[in-house]
Amino acid sequence: MATTLLSINNYYYPRGGAEVVFFRHNGMLHDAGWDVVPFAMNHRMNIGGERSEFVSEIEYGRESDGLATRLRKGLKAVYSFEARSKLARLIDRSGPDVCHAHNVYHHLSPSILGLVRARGIPLVMTLHDLKIACPAYSMLTHDGICERCKDGRLYQVVTNRCMKGSLALSALVMLESYLHLALGSYMRNVDRFLVPSRFYLHKLVEWGFPAERFEYVPNFVAAESFEACYSPGDRFVYFGRLSPEKGVATLIRAAAETGVGVDVIGTGPAESELRALAVNRDVRFLGYLTGTKLNAAVSAARAVVVPSEWYENAPLAVLEGAALGKPLIVARIGGLPELVVEGESGWSFESRSVGELAAILRRVAQLPDADVAAAGMAARRRIEDDFSPQRYLERIRGVYGRLGVAWP
Repeated sequence: MATTLLSINNYYYPRGGAEVVFFRHNGMLHDAGWDVVPFAMNHRMNIGGERSEFVSEIEYGRESDGLATRLRKGLKAVYSFEARSKLARLIDRSGPDVCHAHNVYHHLSPSILGLVRARGIPLVMTLHDLKIACPAYSMLTHDGICERCKDGRLYQVVTNRCMKGSLALSALVMLESYLHLALGSYMRNVDRFLVPSRFYLHKLVEWGFPAERFEYVPNFVAAESFEACYSPGDRFVYFGRLSPEKGVATLIRAAAETGVGVDVIGTGPAESELRALAVNRDVRFLGYLTGTKLNAAVSAARAVVVPSEWYENAPLAVLEGAALGKPLIVARIGGLPELVVEGESGWSFESRSVGELAAILRRVAQLPDADVAAAGMAARRRIEDDFSPQRYLERIRGVYGRLGVAWP
């Protein structure tokens, strides 16, 4: 008889990095002989269409929503009775041996975690963000990195209007956070929290969470799916979301100081501002690319630059850039420095420092091509050795085994 995994995530389509990890995890365990039972929210983009056992769709911020609809959605985001009820029926039908949750906030809500615990099912949760500590997910607010909510001061999310500058939305998130802190939705019910970066583990322990409940399980990339190109181009590349916390403005300013060319791949709310900043500078905006077009654009670069200005976890894009054989230039913030062996597979600089980034861009631009290629090879080897699907599966097997879950 197959061992059954109950796999939970808000969305059931590849919306972002968390969903990619969710689907890859499910596929890997399915291939290993598991019976994988998903639980998520219905959505028009869901793979395979709607499912009767999924919860009804909730999307926030629609202008067509009236006051009553917004209130109903808000209460459901805090505590979803529908999610608990539907999950209970799914558990009765499938009899899972272990539950692995990913992002559950606001759409499914943490209300489901207590149910899993009550049914005696071992519960593992991968933390793709800092939500269990920071009501606004990111420890980032209008004036930069923010840790004001430390030591239970969750009201700071309202004081600083951390949720999109909205008092109402920030108040709702504060209510949700205080409620689930009082209920112990996370700490009473989750057996193991998995963190893709050591930085997140250390930060959460620093905030008072017990270290023994956390395990480091980094994200993974199948390097064999990416054709490495070690021949370095002349231009540097950034690919990802164009939003202020990603630090692309710092990259554009640093590139201007050195005269190197930069390709920017992606879209987002800061795009028009970044385009204005890049006028008369050697910056090309290539728009949103994916698949072979994205891989070709990254492969043509000299190095991948990740100039983030917030607590990044372990972005898949960084791992994929390394899998393509490109050295990495990353900001020293969050989990990013963990992805680089300094001077071997890449280089790091002080986050927000235009001068320090400019110095690294200048140095890498002047390095012999053979040295840049060697750094790209080291970056690729690191993916193959430390961030492979095989290593991920070994780690997951260990986590589940320590909870008494037998492997099929």
